[in-house]
Amino acid sequence: MKTDIKNRSDIEKLINAFYDKIKIDTEIGYFFTEVAHVNWEKHLPRMYDFWENIMFSTGDFVGNPMAKHKELHQKSAMTKAHFQHWNALFDETVNELFSGEKAEEIKQRAANIATAMMYKTLG
Repeated sequence: MKTDIKNRSDIEKLINAFYDKIKIDTEIGYFFTEVAHVNWEKHLPRMYDFWENIMFSTGDFVGNPMAKHKELHQKSAMTKAHFQHWNALFDETVNELFSGEKAEEIKQRAANIATAMMYKTLG
C-alpha cells in the first residue's frame, strides 16, 4: 500500500525515481544529459533541497531555477510540449510511489512551477 509523502526521505525517493526516468527519456532526457551535462551528484541533492523546501518550508534551497532554465533554453530551444512532458513524468512518478494529500499537493505545485517556468522561459 502506498503512503503519503512525509519527509525528506520520501522526497529523495521521489526525486531519484523521477530523474532515473528523465535520464533515459527520449523526449526531454537530452536536455539533462547532452545539453546541460548535469552532474547528478550535485544536482540531485539540490533537487532534494528544492522540493523539500517547496513541500515543508525548510528554507534549505538557495538558487535561481528560472535563470538556469533560461540559459538552457538559449542552448537548445524548449517548447510547451517539453514542459508538459516533464510534468506528465513527474505526476506518473508520484502516482507510482505515493498516495495522499501531500502527493496531490506536490503534483499541483509541480504543475504550477512548470507553467510559470514555461511562460517565463519561452516568453
